[in-house]
Amino acid sequence: MVMFKASRKETSPFDGQKPGTSGLRKKVTVFQQPNYLENFVQSTFNALSADKVKGATLVVSGDGRYFSKDAIQVIIKMAAANGVRRVWVGQNGLMSTPAVSAVIRERVGADGSKSTGAFILTASHNPGGPHEDFGIKYNMENGGPAPEAITDKIYANTTSINEYFIAADLPDVDISVVGITTFEGHEGPFDVDVFDSTGDYVTLMKSIFDFTSIQKLFGSPNFTFCFDALHGVGGIYAKRIFVEELGAHEGSLINCTPKEDFGGGHPDPNLTYAKELVSRMGLGKESSQGEPPEFGAAADGDADRNMVLGKRFFVTPSDSVAIIAANAVQSIPYFSSGLKGVARSMPTSAALDVVAKHLNLKFFEVPTGWKFFGNLMDAGLCSICGEESFGTGGYCFLITGSDHIREKDGIWAVLAWLSILAFKNKDNLNGGAKLVTVEDIVRQHWTTYGRHYYTRYDYENVDAGAAKELMSYLVKLQSSLPDVNKIINGIRSDVSNVVEADEFEYKDPVDGSISKHQGVRYLFEDGSRLVFRLSGTGSVGATIRLYIEQYEKDPSKTGRDSQDALAPLVEVALKLSKMQEFTGRSAPTVIT
Repeated sequence: MVMFKASRKETSPFDGQKPGTSGLRKKVTVFQQPNYLENFVQSTFNALSADKVKGATLVVSGDGRYFSKDAIQVIIKMAAANGVRRVWVGQNGLMSTPAVSAVIRERVGADGSKSTGAFILTASHNPGGPHEDFGIKYNMENGGPAPEAITDKIYANTTSINEYFIAADLPDVDISVVGITTFEGHEGPFDVDVFDSTGDYVTLMKSIFDFTSIQKLFGSPNFTFCFDALHGVGGIYAKRIFVEELGAHEGSLINCTPKEDFGGGHPDPNLTYAKELVSRMGLGKESSQGEPPEFGAAADGDADRNMVLGKRFFVTPSDSVAIIAANAVQSIPYFSSGLKGVARSMPTSAALDVVAKHLNLKFFEVPTGWKFFGNLMDAGLCSICGEESFGTGGYCFLITGSDHIREKDGIWAVLAWLSILAFKNKDNLNGGAKLVTVEDIVRQHWTTYGRHYYTRYDYENVDAGAAKELMSYLVKLQSSLPDVNKIINGIRSDVSNVVEADEFEYKDPVDGSISKHQGVRYLFEDGSRLVFRLSGTGSVGATIRLYIEQYEKDPSKTGRDSQDALAPLVEVALKLSKMQEFTGRSAPTVIT
């Protein structure tokens, strides 16, 4: 048995190691600086209670992006030196973010051990490669992201750290081979357990969804399917679930081999970056030859986000989570006894609100960040939740999840849609009956609940001072709604009045914590909204996000062109906020 010793290494703080809503994200070259990763990992260990470190079991894996394998070896050695009893690593260091959450919550080691947390190595939908992004975040024993109380401690520790501990003489572990390697240290044995990370996740999915009904859907001669993993970690789960379990043709999977640089592409599931999928679905400028598949989907680098498409039809993120919630009880066995409640992030459109009101469900509006959903789930208040999100360039995609884990889950969302399609078509799968399509389901939803026309304008790399001035101006403007409406009426007479305006503040109903300055909202009499928010998920720069939402409940008007329907409110948003005056930008970086 290999022996190791814990060594103390002197270090000094780095500026800017403050975790954002999804951990610490920086360029690979930043993480490669001597002691940079080590400082953050040690600061995390120091922020945790002793029982979460000494003798504990930790998961260490990620989306396989460049620098992940090096980082895993460093974290293993630091875990050993800090008294961790065992580390679980997905084979080849690969594990989707939702699978990590499932492993924390569900997996039991051969010795009866359970995980108390995880280091997840991912920058989500950001590009990968030697000169692109890397990220690291810590998830707690409930499987969800560390709460602000912990991330604040981590950051405070990074500003004063002067030492870290590492078993420098511990040899690298071959993470490509499944098995347990045991080492001996001054505090006793230390195990590294490399395992097939798909097994626990597949078992969980089979306990949630009716795989038999989905198999029948895949077996129908009229149903065709396509999934794009964008060379992210979702590919290993797609092969196992869609092909091996559900019977999809292997040719229906594209870009499902994980790569450190995501094949030179951008692992962001939207209409811009999922080019091959978009082409196959008949939506691109250069569509593939032949009839498009009936259903298409994509996931991001760590498979926690998704995009859903029908044949020549794009499903907006906010519609997607609302449709899943509206159909969950009848379509998904896990929810057959009813939903505990639903929740969305504040910037996400109010489509879910209308479903919640119609079905008499508890509803929560939370700040951006999955940790807020996790609190609701732990308290038994929420079953399904979602938030729109978006990378650099392209269309919004959905972050969706349920209380089966404490993370967003792209594969889960795809299975939810497949379950809805299977239920809607249970009598149409034999012979030549016409299938109920994705587009049919969405349009019927609009007829029942109304349509939330929705767009987002992103102003990226804006001067930080200018961005703060714009937000301050919008807050001050809210002091007099009559003045706001006078300005609006002078811009467009066909836009309804603002009836409420605030800077969104959230008091968590579970722990009582208060999150302030979460975005500026203008709420209109007809149910429309304007939301202005500063984003914190990028690796550089200040980004202003403007969300514009026009609600239409007249069924005769829900089929309008989205751009036409939103044009009046867009004009109001830009002029009311004085966007060009503050930012110097005559147009956003990206419109979604």
